[in-house]
Amino acid sequence: MTLSALKSSNFRTYVLGAIFSLLAIWMQRVTIGWVAWDMTGSSSFVGLVALVQFAPSIVLSPLFGVWVDRLDVKRAMFVVQLVNCLVMFAFYLVYIAGALNQNFMIGLTAISGIALAANHPMRMSLTPRLVPREMVASVVTITAINFNLARTLGPAIGGVLIGSIGVSYALLIQAILFLPFLFALSLLEVRPSRVAHSEPEPFFQSLRNGFVHAVHNNIICRAMVIGGTLAVVGRGTLEILPPLADGVFNWGPEGLGALMTAAGLGAVTSGFFKAVLPPQRRGHIPPLTIGAVVLGLALVTALGSAATRSHAITIVAVISFIMTLSGISMQTAIQMELEDDMRGRVMSLWAVVVAGGSAIGAWMLGMFADNLGYRESLHWAGIIAVTGLIIYLLVYRRQIRR
Repeated sequence: MTLSALKSSNFRTYVLGAIFSLLAIWMQRVTIGWVAWDMTGSSSFVGLVALVQFAPSIVLSPLFGVWVDRLDVKRAMFVVQLVNCLVMFAFYLVYIAGALNQNFMIGLTAISGIALAANHPMRMSLTPRLVPREMVASVVTITAINFNLARTLGPAIGGVLIGSIGVSYALLIQAILFLPFLFALSLLEVRPSRVAHSEPEPFFQSLRNGFVHAVHNNIICRAMVIGGTLAVVGRGTLEILPPLADGVFNWGPEGLGALMTAAGLGAVTSGFFKAVLPPQRRGHIPPLTIGAVVLGLALVTALGSAATRSHAITIVAVISFIMTLSGISMQTAIQMELEDDMRGRVMSLWAVVVAGGSAIGAWMLGMFADNLGYRESLHWAGIIAVTGLIIYLLVYRRQIRR
């Protein structure tokens, strides 16, 4: 079992507070996704909103990663979560004023995306420093379970709230849910990094050193490539579920909530499955993970061919199971290679790969869906991704043998 980090009261405080903000984030995603689809009926605009949400991570996460390795990470995390709270209040106020149009949606989503770009390296730098170093692998697993519990409950709650009390109250509740996490953050004690009392190196040299460390470490580099492929196609697919729920099956917001809840259930199950597996060894990406990634990409093609709602829900759940299992394994492999003063920079690159890959994938798949058809786009995306990843793995294996 890899749940030993829960013995730390410090980490338990973080986990209990974080579940509220994570619920808000997942409720926000289903709410904003539905509003974008309801406003335009365009798969491209839904994909564009997802791109705007995650694209800042591509450019800004590495910069935030350098700052995280220099700043008081707890205070920085508090500021970011406060921004998230204020953005949701702004969404609520603009919506009830009847002024929420495409431009406002893109603008507020962009601010949320910038906060998300900062949140990724901060979260992945903060949580391992709440516990003794030997519990790092446990921290990754537990935070993934916490994240995916919210991923399960958030969309279902969001879909129910939209259908029962309307979008405006759903947005207000999401803003309020950030408040418990702000309180929890104020209580945490964070282990200082090695450079806490030393003179920091020049900013761009520090940025370059993080990139060089990631590229030259074989485990980190391979995890980035595999994770990036899965993010673009697998996570990108899960970001454009509104057209599947309403455009293909005419299921409405409740259907979108059901699909995203299925994704959450798959992810939560995967987190607990990972927790009961033998502890992961340093310097190792399990073969089970690599095989699961290939299967997950192949299932994207199967989702494009799903004939019924039940088939689609099942496939979405399995894809999410695989993505979570793979993500935990690869993030654990990366974290176990790092010292505290390098976590912000390297894990910000992981955020670029995952969040940025999701954004690019959602945008591209949305455009192809509008021009080629939703089903056809998923069909070919899965085939191309599986083929490309297998070629990479074969080439990598041949290089290692040399």
